[in-house]
Formats: sequence, structure tokens, C-alpha cells
Amino acid sequence: MQGVLTGFAVIAVVIAIGYVIGRRGYLGEHGRDVLTKLAFHVASPALLFTTLAGTDLSVIFSSRLLVTALSTAAAAGVFVAVAAVRRWGVGRTTIGALCSSYVNSGNLGIPIAVYVLGDASLVAPVLLFQLVGVTPVALTILDLSGGGAKGPLWHRLLTPLRNPIALGSLAGVAVSATGLRIPAPVLDPLTLIGGMSVPAVLLAFGISLCGSTMPGRGPDRHPVFLSVALKSLGQPAAAWALAAGVFGLRGASLLDVVVTSALPAAQNLYTYASSYRVAERLARDSILLSTVLSVPVLVAVAALLG
Repeated sequence: MQGVLTGFAVIAVVIAIGYVIGRRGYLGEHGRDVLTKLAFHVASPALLFTTLAGTDLSVIFSSRLLVTALSTAAAAGVFVAVAAVRRWGVGRTTIGALCSSYVNSGNLGIPIAVYVLGDASLVAPVLLFQLVGVTPVALTILDLSGGGAKGPLWHRLLTPLRNPIALGSLAGVAVSATGLRIPAPVLDPLTLIGGMSVPAVLLAFGISLCGSTMPGRGPDRHPVFLSVALKSLGQPAAAWALAAGVFGLRGASLLDVVVTSALPAAQNLYTYASSYRVAERLARDSILLSTVLSVPVLVAVAALLG
């Protein structure tokens, strides 16, 4: 259980530092916005490019990836169905669906993969699927549901290529697929810039907690509770049923896919919501509650399947 506790401890400390920064006003009135824009437009694209450029794309062709994709679709699909009936709107539905199914495969998934599963590469298929498949689709929907929805059809179809995060991800995949070697003078600065992404996201998240009410209250409480239930319980349950019942996975393979599906909602979802000015409280509360709830869930999964 050391990996689970270590991963959460690191995240909690950085978020707490962000909270103190916000309370003290060290970064001024617009500190959160600056960190969010830095992560969204500069640091995260650099991190995704350098990560994916050095990844072996053959890892995506596996039954584990299929389990991840299907469990993600199941959790997100349930949220979208409920949101359509309740008429929660496109932007809020998109953020809520992401919070229901988009796992923290980076800053939390990697240490857990190392300490609990024994292999950091096991999180790569999830990371690739989310970055290359889920993220461009979700951000395109957010773009088209806002001001980007106007203009010629060809202009709207090229929306993913104008999004910095999607562009960084696709560029990294292209480099990996072609086998190009990036010279150190080019790669090293990008790696250094990408290293700011996770701290910036976590600090911005901590700052956002200043002066906020308790999570799960207000007009977004129903979407929040639904997304947290789907992320913390529904998605890992779906992953277990698919992995064991459909694909016949057992032992370590079964543990891998269930543990990764039980990871909480990723902190960068708050960056997306903040950047598009939509469902920010929904994203913040869902991330916070699913992160807290995932601790006992991950411990239980590791104890039952480990």
C-alpha cells in the first residue's frame, strides 16, 4: 500500500502549498489564471509531446487497452445519458463525462504503477488512449459548443489542430510512429518546460480551494455526486466485469486494469474547465471527492486482487 499512500501524499502536499499561496496572495489576484494558462498553453503540450515521442506505440494494441476504452465509454456514457435527460448542457455534460471516466494516469498513475503494479509502463496504454483519443474529442466538443462553433465547416473540422494540448499529443505520436530522434538541444528545453505542467495544475487547483464552499453543494451537486460515483465505483466495476468476464484476464493483468480504472479524476480536467470557463466548480469538486474516495477503493482493490 506504500505506492497508493505515497502518490496521494505527493498530490496532497502540492495542493496544500497551492492553497497557502492562494490564502497569502503570493501570486496576486490572477495567479490561478496565470498558472492555468501556463499549464494549458505551454507546459502540458510540452509534457505530452516529450512523453509520447519516446513511447513505444505497440503497447496500445492489447486487451488491457480495450478494457480501458470500454470501461471509459461505459462510465462516460452513463453520465451523458443522465445529463441529456436532465438537460445539463453540452459544456457541463462534457466536463462531467470526463470527470466520470478520465483517470489520473500521470502524476498519480505513474507512482502507483511503480509501487503497486511494479511496472511504470503499465500506465502507458491508458495515458495514450486518453491523450490521443479522449482529449482531442472532448476539447473539440468544448471548442465547438462555445465561440468556436461559428464559421465554415472546414474551419470547425480542424479544431483539434488548433488546440495546444491536442496538438502536442498528436505531434508526439507522430514522432514516435516515424522513429525520429529529437536532438538533445531541442528535447531538453521541452522536457524542462513540460516539468512545470503537473506542479502548475496542482498549485492552481489548490489556489481554487481558497474561499470555496464545501464540495458537493450548490447547483452542481447532482452532477458532482453522479460523476464521483461513476469514477470511483462504476468505472472500476465495469473494468473488472469486462476484464474477467469478457477478456478472461486473471492475476496481475486483472489487477492492472482495475487499479488503473480506479484512479481518481485527473487534475488537468480542472485546467480544461477553467480554460473554457465552463463547469469549473463541477470539475473541482469531482476531482477532490474522487481523489479522497479513491484511497479506500484502491486499497480494497489491491487487497482483493493483489
